[in-house]
Amino acid sequence: MDRSLIKTLMPSLVAGHVPRNVRSFKYRVFDDQPQSSTLGFVIDPQPFDGKVVAASEDAIVVKLKPSEFAVLDPNLVTSIPSEGTKVHVQPYARRRFDGLRADTPEERTEMMSDGTPYTVKTHILGSAPAKLPIPEPQCMELGQLIEQLEEMSAPDGFRRITHMLVDAGAHDFTWVDPKPAKIIETPPAISFTVSTAKFDGRVTILYQRGSDTYAVELCRDGELVDRHDEVYFDMLGEVLERLIDDGRWRLIDVSVIGAETSRRRRTVPA
Repeated sequence: MDRSLIKTLMPSLVAGHVPRNVRSFKYRVFDDQPQSSTLGFVIDPQPFDGKVVAASEDAIVVKLKPSEFAVLDPNLVTSIPSEGTKVHVQPYARRRFDGLRADTPEERTEMMSDGTPYTVKTHILGSAPAKLPIPEPQCMELGQLIEQLEEMSAPDGFRRITHMLVDAGAHDFTWVDPKPAKIIETPPAISFTVSTAKFDGRVTILYQRGSDTYAVELCRDGELVDRHDEVYFDMLGEVLERLIDDGRWRLIDVSVIGAETSRRRRTVPA
């Protein structure tokens, strides 16, 4: 989406939809770029409802409040609404493997001096972790792989690698957690199943001790269909994106409130 063009078009797009006694209006653009808070943190936007006041090849404008609007990239919406319809919009938000939003506060139970339990919720600004469903390993190399997947950025710069795995539908995790003496005989590994337009099957990331790199294997119905060797740790995001990320996570879900959706888009622009 051309944000400079949108800035130029907005006065005409919202003309007649702003109260006469209001001299200015504000809007937020929802496209393939991450949202930021006033403090500069990358954030995951909340779903919202509104009324469509303009729909063209350049932008879909949704009125949220008398002088507040949302601008959607028409190339990324799941359906094209008509002007005048009320819609529910759910922009992309990073998620955890349990399905909850990744910015959901962490909960823990602590005890008062008299033994009474109480719940504490904590949330670090700008933090949206997606922890792998794998227990603390005994193998240092497996622990390093887990940390790399959880902390390293995906190529899009917005998600972590584990967010990319969540978006690929990763499930049925298994892992190999060997003792130090068995690290060559039984290499540390993490395996999971994904289902995307790029690949539907089993993915395994294996540590290769001799070269201090990883191998990424793709298997379908128990048969090896692809293998990439000598993948350095800082290449994991790039390789996994190329193999399993179909880009559908970028789509903005738009549904007409109280009516059938008008048209579905099934592909994501390159």
